[in-house]
Amino acid sequence: MTRKSTGGQTGVASQVRAKTAQPPLFKVLMHNDDYTTMEFVVTMLETVFHKSPAEANRIMLNIHYRGIGVCGYYPYDIAETKVSKVHERAREAGHPLRCSMEES
Repeated sequence: MTRKSTGGQTGVASQVRAKTAQPPLFKVLMHNDDYTTMEFVVTMLETVFHKSPAEANRIMLNIHYRGIGVCGYYPYDIAETKVSKVHERAREAGHPLRCSMEES
């Protein structure tokens, strides 16, 4: 804030800053299947989503026991890229692993 003089009176002039809106975040989900190995899921979580080994194992167990797990929250373009990377690497390895994304 800045002070300005107004003919003997002092007033406070306020500056209004335009706030930049944050892009909406999308939740990336990984789905359980009966064929993809737990080790491959952990590898995807560590390499694509940059999770620590402990965090990757926790998410993998969530996927295994609940059928779905949250890999992270990202802007649309990043979420879409991560889903594509998982699908591409899974197909190369012969796994039917599936990821999806939804607005959070």
